[in-house]
Amino acid sequence: MLHLGLLLATVVTTVIAGAIQQGVNPLATPGLLYKGIPFSFTLLLILGTHEMGHYLVSRRHHLDVTLPYFIPAPPIPFIIGTFGAFIRIRSPIRDKRALLDVGCAGPLTGVLVSIPVILVGLKLSTVTVIGGGPESLTLGEPLLFKLLSWVALGPMTPEQNVILHPVAFAGWIGLLVTALNLIPVGQLDGGHVAYALFPEYHRYISLGSLGLLVACGLIFWKGWLFWAGLIALLGWRHPPPYQFWVPLDRRRRVLGIITIVVFMLSFSPTPFDIK
Repeated sequence: MLHLGLLLATVVTTVIAGAIQQGVNPLATPGLLYKGIPFSFTLLLILGTHEMGHYLVSRRHHLDVTLPYFIPAPPIPFIIGTFGAFIRIRSPIRDKRALLDVGCAGPLTGVLVSIPVILVGLKLSTVTVIGGGPESLTLGEPLLFKLLSWVALGPMTPEQNVILHPVAFAGWIGLLVTALNLIPVGQLDGGHVAYALFPEYHRYISLGSLGLLVACGLIFWKGWLFWAGLIALLGWRHPPPYQFWVPLDRRRRVLGIITIVVFMLSFSPTPFDIK
């Protein structure tokens, strides 16, 4: 019941957040809240697919795992109505094969949903000419988003700007969530993948990644300093699986490399900027 209650609460908060993005005042015109449904549905589809990827693969490896917990957030401006979702794995992971499978499953399934969502959302978006108006929040473009934008909208001049449709914005958030989860530190998805692929070097990969986050925070976007601190607080080490000697097969190594490439294509050093 807790899972269902949190999901329903998150549906409400993300619908309201999506409506606010469309200029709706939920107190003055509650009848227009339906305008937030496209954003809410798309975002929860991406988050839910990500977590169900983890869940189903965990079950396939006979792990004791919970259904996804969705976390509602206050639907105020610049907040998307949710702090994400997570599952709890309550049993130890047996070996590096299971570790890599679980770590890859969420990000890869999530990004497979994000890609068509972004393409559809960009087709529904509005292309404008940049004017000399007031400062506004702009979104950084990961390499994957740039590629999808070129596919959906074609080449654009520096004078052109895209006002994202709510569906495209939800897809953009999906890439951000993928990148955050794939940071190769601790017990994040990326930490699982890095440990499975490079167990002898995981300590150095974790510390190096935290250092790069701090550098990105000092040079590009201050928010990375928060994330570096939070990840360090949660723990940058990774416990070994209890059958740590079981090697990865070639297929899983390829899957791990693909996941690393997805991380690089989804990461943006400046997710948000004021221009």
